[in-house]
Amino acid sequence: MHELSVATELYRLCRSEQRRHGAGALLEVQVDCGELSAVEPELLRFAWQALVQGGPDEGARLEIRWCPARQLCPQCGEVAERQLGSWLRLCPSCALPLALEGGDQLDLVRVTFQSIPVPEQAVP
Repeated sequence: MHELSVATELYRLCRSEQRRHGAGALLEVQVDCGELSAVEPELLRFAWQALVQGGPDEGARLEIRWCPARQLCPQCGEVAERQLGSWLRLCPSCALPLALEGGDQLDLVRVTFQSIPVPEQAVP
């Protein structure tokens, strides 16, 4: 399951941002996951939960925004007739070859940290 290595890298990036900003524990991480990225969202979420369990970021949520690919006809525009995971080679209306657009992203979009209270300074 390569989702574990993807989740590990995402977690490494998040921890790096924590250190860089002096932030507290992770609260939420948002990822855009494309249909063609070869990543299964539920397996990625499972791997993420296993990584943060029992550690300083336990309970941190991984929000995955699914980004479908689009098939486009040069004459008719977007072809909306296909089922997810299936591909048409030719436009069902005009029989021209279809192009594929998007759906290949796997992007870390947002990282939310718990704020760390700043200690009050003693007033002289």
